[in-house]
Amino acid sequence: QVQLVDSGGGEVQAGGSLRLACAASGRTFANYAMGWFRQAPGKEREFVSSISRSGGSLYYTDSTKDRFTISKDNAKNTVYLQMNSLKPEDTGVYTCAAGSLISGGLLPKYLGQGTQVTVSS
Repeated sequence: QVQLVDSGGGEVQAGGSLRLACAASGRTFANYAMGWFRQAPGKEREFVSSISRSGGSLYYTDSTKDRFTISKDNAKNTVYLQMNSLKPEDTGVYTCAAGSLISGGLLPKYLGQGTQVTVSS
């Protein structure tokens, strides 16, 4: 079992930055690929970014690859999502996930509680 606690969300103006953090506890953090999903109001949850167990492979969507950076600190059992040049369409609930890498994303086994990101124009 892995417990994930998301934090770092908030409200920013377009063009601003936020850094999300996901603290993991429980089974060995390094056993899982980690990633982030988001869900905008009225839309389905979508994949945002993932990082392999080793940290050597990073994955992004086309809409985030030039603005977001995912990283992890195994010593702190924490994964981060640095979000720059935020746009109103980035608004949503961001949820950390631990699971397995799949083509084009991450198959989550565990999910955090989510943190709200609101980007105003």
